[in-house]
Amino acid sequence: MPTATLDGALDPCTPPGNGSAYRSRFTGPCFHRTLQGIGHNVPREAPEAYTRAVLDADRM
Repeated sequence: MPTATLDGALDPCTPPGNGSAYRSRFTGPCFHRTLQGIGHNVPREAPEAYTRAVLDADRM
């Protein structure tokens, strides 16, 4: 099952980096996106980017 991880660049709880902190928790295809100008609530603050990531994961 493909996995998409998303971080808001302005989220103070986000570990620094490119999602590598999450990658070991998943098997199969995985991609990460850091969304600039977004805080903690990605689906609410960036609904289009969130939806795009879900659709991209479905295409993997």
